[in-house]
Amino acid sequence: MKFGVVIFPSKKLQDAANAYRKRYDKHYALIAPHLTLKEVFEASESEVTEIAKELTRVAKNTKPFGLHVTKVSSFSPVNNVLYFKIEKNEELEALYRNLHSGSLEQQTPYSFVPHITIGQGLSDDEHLDVYSQLKLVDVSHSEVVDRFHLMYQLENETWTVYETFLFGKE
Repeated sequence: MKFGVVIFPSKKLQDAANAYRKRYDKHYALIAPHLTLKEVFEASESEVTEIAKELTRVAKNTKPFGLHVTKVSSFSPVNNVLYFKIEKNEELEALYRNLHSGSLEQQTPYSFVPHITIGQGLSDDEHLDVYSQLKLVDVSHSEVVDRFHLMYQLENETWTVYETFLFGKE
């Protein structure tokens, strides 16, 4: 099965992201707006039991922390992806490192850039047009997050929560 680890932001931030995702994100119907902490990985049912134990340990040693969205940005020219940029902070970086060390170690194709995707799969012209408009929009938003989620992919390619891990809790 395919798994991943994400943070779902508040409903307010999800609603703001979905206002753009409905039109500009081909994955809109597959998963709610999220911050990816651990890219897609394959695991069997027995492996995921052990992974969940390790995720519990990581969550227990993590305190709730702030997320701050600063602007709309883009991964262009590498990818025509538009996103809400999330400011890096030590707590988020430490969580990411903990989710990629020891038995959770995983090679990643890109360095960690905290973000919430709002558009992808756009042509070069559409990307340029949309980005030139959205980079002027004030999307400043702050909130505190206190959990992350282990997700799994269903046969229809949608993603659903396998288990939720609260920070500082067993």
